[in-house]
Amino acid sequence: MKSVLFNIGPFPVHGYGTMIAIGIVAAMLVGMFRAKRAGLNADHVWGLGFVGMISGFAGGKLLYILVEWKQFLIDPKSVLGSSGFVVYGGIGIGLACVIIYCRVKKISFLEYIDVIIPSLSIGQGFGRLGCLMAGCCYGQAAGTHTFGVTFPAESLAPAGIALIPTQLYSSIGDFAIAVILIIIEVKTRKKGRTKGSILALYLILYSIGRFIIEFFRGDVRGSVGELSTSQFISIFTLAIGIALYLIQRSRKAKQA
Repeated sequence: MKSVLFNIGPFPVHGYGTMIAIGIVAAMLVGMFRAKRAGLNADHVWGLGFVGMISGFAGGKLLYILVEWKQFLIDPKSVLGSSGFVVYGGIGIGLACVIIYCRVKKISFLEYIDVIIPSLSIGQGFGRLGCLMAGCCYGQAAGTHTFGVTFPAESLAPAGIALIPTQLYSSIGDFAIAVILIIIEVKTRKKGRTKGSILALYLILYSIGRFIIEFFRGDVRGSVGELSTSQFISIFTLAIGIALYLIQRSRKAKQA
């Protein structure tokens, strides 16, 4: 893959950062467009997106530091200055800060989050394409009958070895989740939306997808027993998603 897309004078333009930037712009535009269609205040979507983005990046880096704490103690700059992030840290801290924003602005968190949560998947999809270009979050060695990608020497992935493109599969999964959530959100809104159900479905779908893809990852990213750190967290986010979905369905049944 191509870590550096091109140079502007002495400054390199990296594929990872470019994909992240495209993902942010795409997520914000889709979120604001869909908010207007749902009759919500697009200005709040901008505010929620900004707060979620900043806090999400901070949360993702914080959890990465915790996972790589040994390397952080040895060489803090190598961890802080790397492109390493743990998505679940970003999701958790990002959602917490978004809830606080909604409390301050006195708007419904569940009403807004159901409309904008598909944008998170869109941003993640572009982010994983950035990982593919940088070579981080790489997969295990591809077998003879498995499609593989060989990374160059300047990549973060082992060079010259065909690896399972877990970044690409994750990206496809994220975009697929976004499409599924948008379709379901539009249908449920027309029928009288159950607040929080789309957030619940996101947590369920992402947790299942992340748990599965972790089996094919080849990079070092921490572990809890036999599970990777992300697989361990996925169990809890899946349980939270299922619980939230059942609670919202129960409320809808009582209101019927």
